[in-house]
Amino acid sequence: MTLEPKIGWLLNYSYLWADDHRRGDEEGVKNRPCALATATRREGNRIVAIVVPVTHSPPADPTTAIEIPAVTKARLGLDAQRSWIICNEANVFAWPGPDLRAAAGRTPPSVWFGPLPPKLATAAREKLLGFARAGRLRQVPRTE
Repeated sequence: MTLEPKIGWLLNYSYLWADDHRRGDEEGVKNRPCALATATRREGNRIVAIVVPVTHSPPADPTTAIEIPAVTKARLGLDAQRSWIICNEANVFAWPGPDLRAAAGRTPPSVWFGPLPPKLATAAREKLLGFARAGRLRQVPRTE
């Protein structure tokens, strides 16, 4: 069975921050929830995916992120701390890629936490696209 991408879902991923990549790091420091913003088929069956990170750290610029509602975090089995989807940077990789990780507490094991509400997923994707169109999206290439 193949792992199909689920746009608008949170998954567990070893995210590499753009600042860490710029300093020369090649691996993420820790696994974290990330939103699968898009997945596009290219060159036959090759799928290129883009994920954006979720963090507890409030964004320095509030226009770069969207807060995840507490009720959504609870439904997904995440902690009760405030969290934001960061929309001005992303990891780009060939799906499924080696950086997907099993989400804690899932039986059977799965990389998926679950779906974001459609309005939240759409808002995050639109914000990401806005940064991309403006040339302000910090993309980190992972696996090809």
